[in-house]
Amino acid sequence: MSKKTIFVVIAILVIIVGIFAYLNSGYIKDKKGMHINAEIIVKEGDKEILLTFNEIKELGEEEFKANLKSGGNPAEEHNYTGVPLKNVIKKMATDVENKAQVIVRAVDGFTSAYNMSEVLEDNNMYLVYMMDDEPLKSREDGGDGPYQIIVRKDQFSQRWAKYVLEIELQ
Repeated sequence: MSKKTIFVVIAILVIIVGIFAYLNSGYIKDKKGMHINAEIIVKEGDKEILLTFNEIKELGEEEFKANLKSGGNPAEEHNYTGVPLKNVIKKMATDVENKAQVIVRAVDGFTSAYNMSEVLEDNNMYLVYMMDDEPLKSREDGGDGPYQIIVRKDQFSQRWAKYVLEIELQ
C-alpha cells in the first residue's frame, strides 16, 4: 500500500471514532448524572424504571457482614447495608422465575451476568450503599459506589460489581 492510501484509511478511522464519541457523549452525560444522583435503571425488555436512593431503601434494607478480598490481601470483614437484589428486580417484574439472568452494568463500562437462581437465593446477593456505617463513595471520590453488588457466597469477591448503574432482567 502506498503512503497516501494508509493516510486516507487512518483519516477515515479517526473520523469514524470522532462520530461515535460525539454520539455517545450525551449518553455518557446522562449516565454520569444518574451516578451522581444515586439513581439506577431497572430494565426488562422495552420497560424500564428509574429508582432513586429512597425508593431503593424502601425495598427492604438489611445489614449484614461480608468478606472483601482484593489484590492479594487477606480477606477483611465489613458491615454492609443494602437491599436484597431480588427485591429490586421484583419491583420491575412479577414473573422473575421465568427469567434466565440478571445483567448488571456499571458507570465504568463493567458488565456482569448472574443466574436468576443465585439472585433469588436468600441471603446471597445484595445491592449495597453503605459499608461500615458510611455511604459508599462515588468512583470520583475513590469509592465503590454509590451502589455495589455483593455476592455473599463468592468467597474471593471476584463477582462483585462496583459503580452499579443499570440492572437488566433477561
